[in-house]
Formats: sequence, structure tokens, C-alpha cells
Amino acid sequence: MTQIAVIGAADASPDEYTTALAVGLLIAENKGTLICGGMGGVMEAACKGAHDKGGVTVGIVPDNGNGNSHLDIVIRTGLGHGRNVLVVQSADAVIAIGGGYGTLSEIAIALKLNKPVFGLKTWDIDGVVKCETPDDAVLRAARAAPPSPLYHTRQAGEEPL
Repeated sequence: MTQIAVIGAADASPDEYTTALAVGLLIAENKGTLICGGMGGVMEAACKGAHDKGGVTVGIVPDNGNGNSHLDIVIRTGLGHGRNVLVVQSADAVIAIGGGYGTLSEIAIALKLNKPVFGLKTWDIDGVVKCETPDDAVLRAARAAPPSPLYHTRQAGEEPL
């Protein structure tokens, strides 16, 4: 199953919130798992969209709290912003929505790890693929992710993985 990280500000604008909600819904529709920092704003909106559509949501939270109310799995790190590495490392692809310096740090980590980053109204830097719509971002992220061996169908004569 494709794991897509959604990153962005904990204090999202109404437009960012609506965009993140749509991204979460589309990730669930595409059978992806949503990974995020587990808090409010963009993270909460994306989780709500995915959760409402029956998708799986994972929050890697900065402290010992429970994160937002739309998380299926909560990973408590006690790492503060250090959890950004875990969020990005856990993903096959990253979608950035808006965001400030925390989002910029996650983008930098993703690019350093050669993870594909797709941006919606976010930092305009080399390596971030600018997307115009949530559909565009999610479809690109899903296509960029490596195929999962869990769902590989062996062809006649093919050796097991």
C-alpha cells in the first residue's frame, strides 16, 4: 500500500484546510495510507478527508499526546520537530500544502532522501513539483511511489519476491 505524507502548517488558512481535506479524501480513494505529523491544520484536514472516506491515517506526533481526532494510528515520539524526519522517511511520496519553516524542513529532508515532493501553494524551490489541484498532486504521488511487493501478482514462471 502506498504511503503518502501530507505536510503543512498546523495553523492552516481556510483555503489550505479545504485543499488538505480534498487531498486526504483522494489518498483514501486511491487506497493509500496517509502519514502526517498528527496535529491540527493541514494535518487534521487531510486526516479528516481520508478518515471520512474509510482510509488509514497515521500521525507521528511530536510529544506524548494523542494528536488530532481523525488518526487511526498514533506514534508518540517525544521528538518535537525531530519527528519531521520520521514523517518523511515513512512515506513513499510527499505532498506539501502551504506551510512555513516546519514544512520547509520536511521538504528539505524529503529532497535529501530522494523522496518525490508535490506542492500545492507551498515553497517554490528546486525539486518540488508544482501541482495545480489536489487530484493532480495525489495522482502524481501515487504514480511516483514504488510498487508494493505486498500487492504484486506473480506472473506464470516468475520467481517469488
